[in-house]
Amino acid sequence: MRDSNVIYDRLVHLKDRLDSVNRAWTGSDHEALMMFFVQVLPEVMRAERCSIFVNDPRSATIWLKYGTGVSERTIEAPKQGSVVGEVIAQGEARIHNDLSQKEGFHTIADRETQFQTRNMICIPVRSMVGDRIVGAVQVLNRHDDLSFTEEDITLLNKIVRYLSLGVESFLLNDEVGRISRHLQNEIDLARRMAGEQDDDGPIIARSSKMIERIEMALKVSLAPVNVYLTGESGVGKELIARLIHESSDRKDGPFVAVNCSSIPENLMESEFFGHEKGAFTGAINRRIGRFEEATGGTLFLDEIADMPQAIQPKFLRAIQEREGARLGENQLIKYDFRIISASARNLLKEVEEGRFREDLYFRLFAVELVIPPLRERREDIIPLAMRFLRDTCQRFDRKALTLAPETLLLFETFDWPGNVRQLQHEVERLVALSGDEDGPIPPDFCSDQLQRQRERVSPTGDGYLLGEHKARMEIDLIHRVLEKTGGNKNRASKLMGITRQSLHNKIKRYRINT
Repeated sequence: MRDSNVIYDRLVHLKDRLDSVNRAWTGSDHEALMMFFVQVLPEVMRAERCSIFVNDPRSATIWLKYGTGVSERTIEAPKQGSVVGEVIAQGEARIHNDLSQKEGFHTIADRETQFQTRNMICIPVRSMVGDRIVGAVQVLNRHDDLSFTEEDITLLNKIVRYLSLGVESFLLNDEVGRISRHLQNEIDLARRMAGEQDDDGPIIARSSKMIERIEMALKVSLAPVNVYLTGESGVGKELIARLIHESSDRKDGPFVAVNCSSIPENLMESEFFGHEKGAFTGAINRRIGRFEEATGGTLFLDEIADMPQAIQPKFLRAIQEREGARLGENQLIKYDFRIISASARNLLKEVEEGRFREDLYFRLFAVELVIPPLRERREDIIPLAMRFLRDTCQRFDRKALTLAPETLLLFETFDWPGNVRQLQHEVERLVALSGDEDGPIPPDFCSDQLQRQRERVSPTGDGYLLGEHKARMEIDLIHRVLEKTGGNKNRASKLMGITRQSLHNKIKRYRINT
C-alpha cells in the first residue's frame, strides 16, 4: 500500500508540473509566434508568400501548419513527390525557379489556397538539440519574376535558426499534453492499486474483477483501436465506453451513442449517413448522420448484434474507407471517429449462424472487454446501492435516507439478473414506497423477486436469514484474521482474498472495533 501511495503521489506531482508548463506556453502563443514569421519572412525575402511545415515524429507526417492563405486549416504534405518532403528527408535546402511548368504537391496546395506557385526556396528547420529535422520553411514567388539564389538560402538560414525554437516548442507543447493525458490514466491506475475509490466518480468498483476491467479500459483508451464491450444487459457497458472516450485523446470530441436495436430498419441508413432535404418521402429537412456527427470523437454502437444485415455492407465500407455520402447527395464526406461497440449477445455466435458479417465483425474491434455481471462482483453491490440511494433522494427531493442492515444483507445475497440497472430500480422503489417514515428502510418494501429470496432462505420464518448467517461468519472471520495479523489491515485483506477497501467497508458496516 505504501509503495502504491508513493507512486500515486509522484505521478500527481509530475502531472501538475507538466500541466503548469503547458499552461505557461499556450496554443495561442505558438500560433502568434508562427504567424509573426509568416508575415515577416516574405517582406525580408522580397517574396509573396511563406509556409511553415511541421514534421510530426510520432505519426511520420508533414503538416503545413502555418502560412499565407492557410489560416485555420492544415494540409498534409507527402514525403514522396514534394519539395518539402525531399528537403526534410535529406536535410538540404532546395531552390526551384520553374514550378509553373511542373506538376507536383505544390499544384495540390495551390488549389487548396487559390494561389499559383512560380518559384520556391525551401530549407529544413533543424532541432536546436541534436541533428533532427523538425520542419521546413518555404518562401514562394520572388517579386518581379526574379529567381531565388544561393544568397537567399544564406539569409533564410540565419532567420530560420530562430524559427526552429518556435517549431520545436510547438512539438514539445503537444508532447507535454500527450504525456499529461497518459499520466492521468496512470494516476487512475495507481489510485486503484492504492485501494482508493472516488465515490463521486462515474463508476464505482470495489471488486477485483471490476477494478481489473477498469484498468484494462484505461490502458486501451491510450491506443487508437476500436473496442468491443460484451456482458449481460444492465452491467454498465455504456459507462465503460464513456470512460474509454473521456480518457483518450478524443475526449474533447463528441461521444455519440446509438442503440442499434431501437432504429427501424428502413431508417438505419439515414440514421448513420444522414440525408438531404427531399431525399425520400418525409425528408423535409437536411439531417446530419451519426458518422458525420461523431467525427473527431467516438461512436458508441450499443446492441451491435441487432444491426440489420441489409445495412452491414454499407456500414463496413464506411468504416473501411472512412467516408460516405448523405442520402440524396453524391459528395463524399470524410469521417474520423473511434468505434466502441457493445452487445449482450454472443457476437461470434451471430457470425457463425450467418446473422452478422464476419468481415464487419473483425473490422469493428481489436480489443474485447467482458464486463462481469453483478452477481460475480458482490463487493460492488452495497457501494452502488448507497450511491443510488443518495442520488435518488436528491432527485426525489427527499431527506437523506438509509437502508436497514437486513435490506443490505438481502441485496448482497440476491443474484440480480438485471444487474446494475435492476439494483438502481430497486433502490428507487424503496425510496418511493418508504414515504416519510423515519429510520432505515426495511426489506418489507422490496420487490416480489427479492421477497421470494427472503422466503427461500428462511421458509419457516423461525430461522436466521442466509444473509444474517453470512454476516455472523464474516464478523467472526474478520475478528480472527485481525487478531492473527496484529490489526494490520493490509495483511488481513490479503489473507482474506479481498481488497483493503472492501475490508474497510465491512469493518465500517459491521461496526467492528479495531
